[in-house]
Amino acid sequence: MYARNRHNLPFLKMHGLGNDFVVIDARERDIELSDKIISGIADRHFGVGFDQLAVISTGESDAHLSFYNSDGSESFACGNATRCIARYLMDESSNENLTLTTKHGTIPAVDLGNGVTSVNMGQPQLEWDKVPLSENIQTLELPIEGSPTATGMGNPHCTFFVEDAEKINLEEMGPKFENHHLFPERTNVQFASISAPDQIRMRVWERGVGVTLASGSSSCATAVAANRRGLTGKKVQIKLDGGVLNINWSEDGVWMTGPTMHVFTGSFSEEFLNSL
Repeated sequence: MYARNRHNLPFLKMHGLGNDFVVIDARERDIELSDKIISGIADRHFGVGFDQLAVISTGESDAHLSFYNSDGSESFACGNATRCIARYLMDESSNENLTLTTKHGTIPAVDLGNGVTSVNMGQPQLEWDKVPLSENIQTLELPIEGSPTATGMGNPHCTFFVEDAEKINLEEMGPKFENHHLFPERTNVQFASISAPDQIRMRVWERGVGVTLASGSSSCATAVAANRRGLTGKKVQIKLDGGVLNINWSEDGVWMTGPTMHVFTGSFSEEFLNSL
């Protein structure tokens, strides 16, 4: 695998609440990226830096999205990146509604005005083999210290409900549970505190990435888990290190709403890509 059309390969730098992305538009060019190139771009000192890399390609919908973690591994879903790209495509097309596809499924997106974008991440996977887990066990309270809840949102999630999320050492606790044997594909890890029936403070460790300021799919998973455990309603506001997302688990799926930011447009030099 390699990167074709290397000469001045363009990209977008975007973020959703500090959860940052490099986005490559491959709708009109042939792009193949190796794990080495992806991890090289992800390096915040020698590359550009990102939490996830996203590739836009053509498909049966308005666009197809593929996601990669900073270690080069693929992720089937990335909520904040989906919102950022939806905003970009809406601005490009002047459409207020889009349909995007990912390996997780079809994702409707809606422009709510004032720079706020909402996407439907679909229904959560609540059965053990859909998360997935390595054993046939119930997902509401896993037999792990702290009794976390497992949820699939196109990627696996493990949510701990704690008294004070601020006091959790993410660098210590995150990798411990990311690689737990119950999660054969590893897992995203959240630590959440309930501050009101519709308010959650949450911090996140993303698999293949580490600590992030925000995570859309983690926010969706945490909202679902909190409701399943009777801690909140289905419509909640989640306060992350980078800002606030609004989550609504409705009959047609989990809607995630919040702001996005297109920081800059750049291009990778041939020299940089050839060095990887």
